[in-house]
Amino acid sequence: MKNNLKYILLICILLCFLTILSVPISQPQALADTSAQAMVVIEANSNRVLMAKNEHTMRANASTTKIATFLTVLKHCKNFDDIVEIDDRAIGVEGTSIYLKKGEKLTVKELLYGMMLVSGNDAATALALYISPSIEEFANLMTQEAKACGALNTTFKNPHGLDQDGHKTTAYDLAQITRECYKYPLFEEVVTTKNTKIPNGENGYRYLKNKNKLLWSYEGCNGVKTGFTDDAGRCLVTSAERQNMHLISVVLSCGPMFEDSASMLSECFAKYHMSNILPPYNYIKTIPVQSSDKTEVKVYSQRGFKYPLTNEEEQKLKIEIETKDYLVAPVEKEEIVGEIKIYLDNHLLFSEKIYTMEEIKSNRLIDSIKRIIENW
Repeated sequence: MKNNLKYILLICILLCFLTILSVPISQPQALADTSAQAMVVIEANSNRVLMAKNEHTMRANASTTKIATFLTVLKHCKNFDDIVEIDDRAIGVEGTSIYLKKGEKLTVKELLYGMMLVSGNDAATALALYISPSIEEFANLMTQEAKACGALNTTFKNPHGLDQDGHKTTAYDLAQITRECYKYPLFEEVVTTKNTKIPNGENGYRYLKNKNKLLWSYEGCNGVKTGFTDDAGRCLVTSAERQNMHLISVVLSCGPMFEDSASMLSECFAKYHMSNILPPYNYIKTIPVQSSDKTEVKVYSQRGFKYPLTNEEEQKLKIEIETKDYLVAPVEKEEIVGEIKIYLDNHLLFSEKIYTMEEIKSNRLIDSIKRIIENW
């Protein structure tokens, strides 16, 4: 009996050891002491998840919703200097407000500042009603745009983020929506602005101060948006750029949202670096050529590849190059002759075709005759 127990114990220890070994090093790591109910950090250029916890759990997300509102406006407004006459339905909206008035006129861009810097729910509503005839239709547009950029577990019901049944997203989805927004210069222009002013009808100006404290305190911070409701708790999406990396962090239902976001970003900046694994237009090798006066042709890959890696991961990269052993002339310029693949922990990170750098003509008699006939 004792011997059987020993064998069982040994088997359990072995299984635990094998389980530890089987976890790939490239998996995202969670920050142990974060109080966020859900969070994620991605590197925006590569879209790699660097850190995560409950990142696919659907939750209320408060005014971080306005990032998706901004994206929908970006996609559906042709001129951001267009004048918006404030719809009656945008006046007196519950929660944070820029106190829009009946008949007031502001530009789309001015309303975007009012929505993002001080989280004006009325500004978000005014923008929604400028793009669509109803809040419901605009919310459907928001959901469509979210799914188009990879936010597949998201459903929006309003443009401002006030608690409403069915209005939910995930930390991962918010990161994807934010990543898409940074493709538009106007988005970064607005969310990096600390202070500005917009018209206040005939009464001068509204002075706006950005609620995102990390713009003042965190090196490289360039956005994005705070949020709070009873259902969502304190939420924050943050963007920061350092050392050739663009990180986007999301925390949902997180009391110390500024402190935890800063800690998460700093940990990722310290742990990862952007590795230039494959330069663009990279010469690979030469391949022998038969039936030509030229005996070989140079080949190359076109697209480059950069990826955030730890020092340990960089040592584990595997690059496989497969090309034809030889070519028979004639050979076309940019003819595909192989493929290059880059792996980390047996996971394919990147693949690219390999092309010839020049045309190689045949010296065979039949090919010479064909050329003469073609050029006759």
